[in-house]
Amino acid sequence: MSEKETAVEDIMSSPVATVTSDTTITEAAQTLRENSIGSLVIGDDIIEGIVTETDIVAAVGQGLDLNATTVEEIMTDPVVTVRPHEAVYVAGERMGHNAVKKLPVTEDGKPVGIVTTTDLAHFFPRNRITMASRPERDVDEGEFE
Repeated sequence: MSEKETAVEDIMSSPVATVTSDTTITEAAQTLRENSIGSLVIGDDIIEGIVTETDIVAAVGQGLDLNATTVEEIMTDPVVTVRPHEAVYVAGERMGHNAVKKLPVTEDGKPVGIVTTTDLAHFFPRNRITMASRPERDVDEGEFE
C-alpha cells in the first residue's frame, strides 16, 4: 500500500487518552507521566480541546497554581483533527499547515485515536535524518553547515 493510500487508522495510537475539562494541571501532568505520552484530549464524546507537555511547561513558567488551575484554562481550542479513513499524507499536511504535533483522530466527532509527528517519522522512513558516520571531506573540525 502506498503512502497516498495508507489510512490514518493504520498508524494511529488507540485508544486516545482523555480527561475532563476540570482536571487540574497537576493531575494532567501525572497522567502524561504514568502513560508515557505527550498529550491529552479534553472530552470523551466531543473534543473540547487538547493539552500537551508544552502547555504544561508554559503553565509552570507562568507560575500558575498547578493544583488549582484546570486544563480548560490552558488547553488549545479548537482542535485540528483527522478522520481514520483519511490518508496518512493528509494528516501530515494538516499538521504542517496548522503547526501542530499531535492530531486527534475522530469518528463522528468522538476521539478514537491520535497521530503524532513521531508516528509520521516512523511511517515515512525515507524522510528520517541519518547521521554521517564521519565528517565530510570539506568540513573542517567537524563543523557542519
